[in-house]
Amino acid sequence: MRSKCAISSGEEDGGEVLQIASLSSYVSGNPDSITAIILVSDIFGFEAPKLRQLADKVAAAGYYVLVPDFLFGDYWTPETQLDDWTKKHAPEQTVEFAKPVVQALKEKGISKLGSAGFCWGAKAVADLAKEAEIQVAALLHPNFVTLDDIKGVKVPIAILGAEFDEFSPPELVKEFEAALVANEVYHFVKIYPGVGHGWAIRYNDDNPTEVKSAKEAQQDLVDWFGKTFKDLTLLENCYYSHVNSRGKSVGKCSL
Repeated sequence: MRSKCAISSGEEDGGEVLQIASLSSYVSGNPDSITAIILVSDIFGFEAPKLRQLADKVAAAGYYVLVPDFLFGDYWTPETQLDDWTKKHAPEQTVEFAKPVVQALKEKGISKLGSAGFCWGAKAVADLAKEAEIQVAALLHPNFVTLDDIKGVKVPIAILGAEFDEFSPPELVKEFEAALVANEVYHFVKIYPGVGHGWAIRYNDDNPTEVKSAKEAQQDLVDWFGKTFKDLTLLENCYYSHVNSRGKSVGKCSL
């Protein structure tokens, strides 16, 4: 199971903190890339070392990666009642903080945009995916995400869950998958054995099972973005090649 104290690491960050849409954001990767990925933190915030290391890993695949501080420096601590903290940081409100970041990236010249959310942050990404504010989404050990949220998703989405997760148990993740299948939404769903909620960025370095599964999930995330952005480009090219001069479709394209 996940260690709730596994929040530090000796590895150094490879990015920097900048102001994006008036929010402090950890930024990593090529600023000239036309593809950006927004990572939305869990309740421990954007300073978490392993989250920043994951941002660097995603950036190494060629993306411009941002981890905005949607919690405004007010991160949860074990001394704080979670219910009281959540009232101040309602997950369903976070999407409104995310939209200016999306707009700032578009104004910067970003033409392809994805987002991944972890635990608390998964709700904001699900909401962005429901409003098609992004092109590719991913939820890792999600919390606060409902079946109705998933039924409303309009873009390709990956959902990575844990075998032992009190917030999104495997049974719920399978319901999410069934909804995506029913709505014909391009998706990737996977449940990782032997790990608990938060393992992807809060794994215990001394637990080989957690380390292995976390690294596997992180690589799956990178691969998901790479494959899906590529497929979307092929789909776009296919669409234009099957539309005649009058704008009428003369063929079929699908993922």
